[in-house]
Formats: sequence, C-alpha cells, structure tokens
Amino acid sequence: MGRRSKFDVEFRCQAVEMAGVSGRPRYQVAADLGISDTTLAKWMKQQNEDSGETPLTISEREELEMLRSEKREWIMEREILKKSTAFWVKELNG
Repeated sequence: MGRRSKFDVEFRCQAVEMAGVSGRPRYQVAADLGISDTTLAKWMKQQNEDSGETPLTISEREELEMLRSEKREWIMEREILKKSTAFWVKELNG
C-alpha cells in the first residue's frame, strides 16, 4: 500500500496548471510551491495521462514559441498603429 500524500488533489491540480501557464521553468514553479521538481513533473505526467493529452514534441514546442513570438510582435505593431492613428487624427482636427 502506498504512502498517503500530504498534498491534496486541488493543490496538485493548481500546481500543474501554474507550471503550464506561468511561462517559468518547472523547477522554479516547484521551488516557489515548496515541492521538488521531480514531484511536479510526476504530477504533470499523471494529469496528462489522466486527461488523454500527449505532451508536445520538440518541433511542436518550437512552433508554439514561434507563434507566441509573432503574436507579441503583432500586438506591439497594433499598439503603434493605434497611437500613430490617434496622433494623425489629432493633427488633422487640431
């Protein structure tokens, strides 16, 4: 029989979610939560198996990072265009 965990299911789920969305390295998230990196990795693997999700391949991760980078550039470009449009409208009206 296995040993009872001192972390409840809710804490595990929140830790896995935080590791997935924070953008920080897993070891850093684990340290912030006071757990080992190995434990967090095990929880992440278990949750992926339970949900039927498969981890991203290296090429998928690279593509995802490239798309996120492009998105950041588009957002910056859009903000610049908004500011320049506001400037020209102000110049024409004022």
